[in-house]
Amino acid sequence: MFMRRLLFILGFFLFSNVVFAQSANLALQIRDLLGGLIQGASVEVKGVVSRTAQTDDKGSCLLKALPMGKYQVAVTAKGFASKIVEVELDGESKTIEIVLVPAPAVAYVSVTSNYLAGKPESLEVIPGSFQTIDKDSLENARFFTPSEALRRIAGVYTREEEGFGLRPNISIRGTLPTRSTKVLLLEDGIPLTYAPYGDNASYYHPPIERFESVEVVKGSGQIGYGPVTVAGVVNYITPNPPQDTALSIKAFGGNRDVFDGNISFGKGFGKTGLILNFTRKQGQGARDNVRIGLSDFSSKLVQQLNNRNYLTFKFSHLKEDSRVTYSGLTEAEYASNPRQNPFRNDSFSLFRTGFSVQHTSIVTAQSSLVTTFYINYFSRDWWRQSSNSNERPNRLGNDPDCRGMQDLYTTCGNQGRLRDYLTWGIEPRYNANFKIGDVNNDLSFGIRIHWEKQDRLQKNGDLPLSRDGVIVENNLRKNLAFAGFVQNRFIWKGLAVTPGVRVEHIKYKRTNRLNNTTGETELTEVIPGLGLAYNLFSNTTIFAGVHRGFAPPRTEDIISNNGGVVDLESEKSWNYELGIRTRPFDGLRVESTFFRMDYSNQIVPASLAGGVGATFTNGGKTLHQGIEIFARLDSADILKSKVNFYVQTAYTNLQKAEFRGVRYSSVNTSVLVTGNRLPYTPKTLLDLILGVTYKNFDGFLENNYISRQFSDDLNTITPTPNGQRGLIGAQNYWNVTVNYRIEKWKTVLFMTTKNLFDKTFIVDRSRGILPSSPRLVQLGFKWSLR
Repeated sequence: MFMRRLLFILGFFLFSNVVFAQSANLALQIRDLLGGLIQGASVEVKGVVSRTAQTDDKGSCLLKALPMGKYQVAVTAKGFASKIVEVELDGESKTIEIVLVPAPAVAYVSVTSNYLAGKPESLEVIPGSFQTIDKDSLENARFFTPSEALRRIAGVYTREEEGFGLRPNISIRGTLPTRSTKVLLLEDGIPLTYAPYGDNASYYHPPIERFESVEVVKGSGQIGYGPVTVAGVVNYITPNPPQDTALSIKAFGGNRDVFDGNISFGKGFGKTGLILNFTRKQGQGARDNVRIGLSDFSSKLVQQLNNRNYLTFKFSHLKEDSRVTYSGLTEAEYASNPRQNPFRNDSFSLFRTGFSVQHTSIVTAQSSLVTTFYINYFSRDWWRQSSNSNERPNRLGNDPDCRGMQDLYTTCGNQGRLRDYLTWGIEPRYNANFKIGDVNNDLSFGIRIHWEKQDRLQKNGDLPLSRDGVIVENNLRKNLAFAGFVQNRFIWKGLAVTPGVRVEHIKYKRTNRLNNTTGETELTEVIPGLGLAYNLFSNTTIFAGVHRGFAPPRTEDIISNNGGVVDLESEKSWNYELGIRTRPFDGLRVESTFFRMDYSNQIVPASLAGGVGATFTNGGKTLHQGIEIFARLDSADILKSKVNFYVQTAYTNLQKAEFRGVRYSSVNTSVLVTGNRLPYTPKTLLDLILGVTYKNFDGFLENNYISRQFSDDLNTITPTPNGQRGLIGAQNYWNVTVNYRIEKWKTVLFMTTKNLFDKTFIVDRSRGILPSSPRLVQLGFKWSLR
């Protein structure tokens, strides 16, 4: 009934708007300084409605039936500086000419080298599924966590934890979400995690305010990056320095003592550009006795050396001091109070400092070399009295003064899991465009040297607030990796064929400093891929691809604590996809993809997750198969109206996610689980948005649905007393956001409500039960000077 009423109201306003709207055509002619026509220039119009177009062989394009109002017309073309002009339509059709000036090719390459999928003018030849969240979407949605943004990507499932998204659990196409270990996270094409080869776990994530846009690539294009190519790549794009002075201040707050503040400043100084960004987040988490505090600073400096060379320097520093536990709840605890957290003395602190320098050079008019050096240091201390719901508390049985939960706040000690990571790498990437006969070629190849060092300590303290103790683990782990890839895109008429191959060679070393034992091993993997894209019509691309999925084992899994080498293979799969991207008419865009991930060896836990050093084992065959659909419909583009009602959806149907071959349970090794569904693989994901934009107002209602899922390989329905096994029911969240722009104040006022109906769901059982975040109501503003 609610949906019927909502659709009736939307339809009524939509009809009223159509009746009274006036529109006009806008014709564009794009030329260079000598009067030459520029073919293939990308045109983006933003204002009352948004449109995109490309110039034809006469340098022209026509945007029909634009409603009256003010518009910004942005034009980009390879080899030219971008240009933005303002146009006001009063109901009369207009023709305008825009002249582009040549830009140093190095400037274009410097900006686009951070993108995986490419800029808009190259998207029709991308041989695989991808989706982006652009700057405006990130801005207007008022995302509080990165996970909220990624839910808008078809095929992506994100699982909540502490409520701030600082330790994300990201799954793509049914991979295990825990700590995002099967997803490659990048920032401007550079590894974001602290140890992508030796320990690809995400105990750290920058705030979403650091980024300008997000890319997710799931096809064969992954082989240009690594080491993880199993499911997909998430690439966060940071903003580039502006030409003119830009300053913005954003702040919002809400219930549960939430505060989120951000200040950004950018300015161009001749051939130098600088941008600075600072964010502070704090507040209560999803449970009692959880308090988050995070400060993040990032900067980027771009220096033009000459018309052929650019340098880009980046520096970032993130610091977190939080009171947060690792353990979930037992069934009895959850029934008593789903948001309780008895471990109020648990403490988590980290800092991460990163630096990179990138040199962009134009070798010839059609080739470029981009070389990136990066280094980061990550330190994490987590003092806790429990790591899972079986530990009540963790020093019970090991400390005579700890007799149970009655001594938790007095004489029970704790465990300190102390981690330090140092990572650096250097990666040159060469790109060349050339033509052989009638075939255009886009060649890319690169190599990378990557080094990691892990210092891992565990100390057992005597008291609840101890920050030192007896050393019971002292490990030094090192990884040295050499990687290289080559791929060439053959483009002939409307067909693009992209074969490629990646090679990874990884050296592992682990030293137990307590008994002075050391183990070493190495592995090599060849990762081929092939992608096809056919531009069926000017607005429709069919694509297909196949590539080898690869994820290396962690250092601690392939070498035991006593120096022995474990017979553990890399995680490998063959990944297939077939899809279509289309804009059948103005106002509608759709991407639909069929995917299949056929694992020959999926590594799985040998025991249930719990933060107690669970080992891993060769898992054997599994199969992931389904479809994903992304679609957006804008009424203003269709009906040429001032008011825009829009519908956007990201839908995933993971039809199959099951064990294959002869498979026995890790819970009960005598029970066959062949054909059972994989844990933490909901069959259906749906993110549906109904929104409206009119003049200075923008608002939307969002529904995020996650179907039920199992928490173990036995597909257990009835919960176990410790809460670690049992069915996880379906989750359904409603969110609402409104923005209102006050032009004369250069200010946007906004309000957002997450989990509108304040529902409590179980989101995880791996360490005991974790609840979803409660309702969050947040009010704020953003002031901008530019």
